[in-house]
Amino acid sequence: MRADRLVSLVLLLRHRGRLSATTLARELEVSTRTVLRDIEALSAAGVPVYAERGRHGGFGLLPGFRTELTGLTHDEALALLIAGSRRGAQAFGLGSALASAMLKVVDALPEGQRDTAAGAARRLLIDPETDLLSRRVAAEEVPDTVVSEVRRAVFAGHKLRIHYAAEGRAPRWRTVDPIGLVTVRDRGYLLATRSGEDRTYRLSRLRAAEELPEPAQRPDRVDLDRTWQERSTRFRSGGDQVAVSVLVDPVRRDELAGTALAVLTEEAAEDGRLRMGVAFQDGRHAEWALWRLGTDAEAVDPLWLRASLRDRAVAISSRYGEG
Repeated sequence: MRADRLVSLVLLLRHRGRLSATTLARELEVSTRTVLRDIEALSAAGVPVYAERGRHGGFGLLPGFRTELTGLTHDEALALLIAGSRRGAQAFGLGSALASAMLKVVDALPEGQRDTAAGAARRLLIDPETDLLSRRVAAEEVPDTVVSEVRRAVFAGHKLRIHYAAEGRAPRWRTVDPIGLVTVRDRGYLLATRSGEDRTYRLSRLRAAEELPEPAQRPDRVDLDRTWQERSTRFRSGGDQVAVSVLVDPVRRDELAGTALAVLTEEAAEDGRLRMGVAFQDGRHAEWALWRLGTDAEAVDPLWLRASLRDRAVAISSRYGEG
């Protein structure tokens, strides 16, 4: 909406000082012509915007044009700024709204408190895009038009019609009763019921969504954390899952746990390694996860998995052996 964009434009100038039309257009995701029209509208409304020409010119606000938000402590302001750095809002299509909200929070703080909180927030990094081994953490892309429709249905308590592509299947339409939204490691999920049965849908697999006028059949109150834990437990214990006993170097413990569906047991072994009971989706998943750990992990049970890993190692040795 234009009103929101005008507010964001003012806050950008207030927070960052003089900015060029090109920079403003990039930040607001509009054309430079739109920015110039917005500047004219602000001037006509009495907002003291001035233009400076030249190579380093741009648009700015006259000093002193601001409002103050009182009642926030330093730690409260810092918590809001840190929350604004997390990518979870992206999964729910609220990334731009969150960025705008953070600008408003920073701008409204008293000057001394604003500088202190913003400086402290720059000393903290939450969920970077890559880890220490430069492995990129890929956030899933969900069209804003789709996730906003889902979000409206969840908040309004209406039924939702979704075009969903389950893994390995063609997309098809289904009508669900939405319960809530969950984000885990930058992956968004819709918790819902369909014909009274619990269903969990990955947002990145939604091709389209439509909020329906009919009220959803769902309880008035929900403990979303408990609901998620219950569904996670059922997911880990169902299907063709494989339980594996593994001896692993403690240094690689978290890597193994990160690839498994669940860690079932864990204790120290006599040789300094960890003996872990872990669950995998199926045999292929188990073989892949242990193979990538090389000699730092040893499958103890089941025996067929040991044999499969041995056969793979023999085949690799034969391929690269001398001769």
